[in-house]
Amino acid sequence: MKRMMLLAVLTLALPLAAFANNTIDFGNLSGTLTGTSSGMSLTANLTSVYGLPGFGTVQGTDLGTISFTTGSLIAGGSMTMGGSFNPGALGSFVITSNGGGGLPSGVLFTGSFTGPVSWQISTLSNGNHQYTLSGTVSGTLYNGTKVTGLSYEVTVSTTGKGFFNGKIGVGSGDLNVVSSVPEPGTLGLLGTGLIGLAGVLHRKLKS
Repeated sequence: MKRMMLLAVLTLALPLAAFANNTIDFGNLSGTLTGTSSGMSLTANLTSVYGLPGFGTVQGTDLGTISFTTGSLIAGGSMTMGGSFNPGALGSFVITSNGGGGLPSGVLFTGSFTGPVSWQISTLSNGNHQYTLSGTVSGTLYNGTKVTGLSYEVTVSTTGKGFFNGKIGVGSGDLNVVSSVPEPGTLGLLGTGLIGLAGVLHRKLKS
């Protein structure tokens, strides 16, 4: 009975060990956010990468690009007063590296928004309007690792007291992991250790 209980605990621990609370962050500056009721799109410079497997912190003025598209505006929303957009098709969120800062050249991340994309307006103390676009993203890193629960947010401000008119310059944006990231390599090492531990416990119980 004790042996069965120990094996059950080890079996439950194995899948949990597949996840580590790593933080991955991609930052962008400049670029342009455009949109109509048919959808929003962004093309901006990739300027920082933090926590990418195999790399430390990488920063620069132009490390590549961050781009995305969304689906159409959900009924009841407004381009000027805010609302939500449909998430859009798979592959609509892409981060590409130009090889700067020692990063691998090519696609670092490809994925999509996994739920409605929020488009909210607020009024600043000087009377200017500020819009924040945010949503949850899931996809695949350059090494094949799948990640879920990434949050993206970008905030833009109008010039003067006008409203969004379909095109606006981007100050900064951020894509950040807010949930665990699966690590296949770590899983293999921990799995081997757990199996060895199971063998030791088995021998002790048998004796």
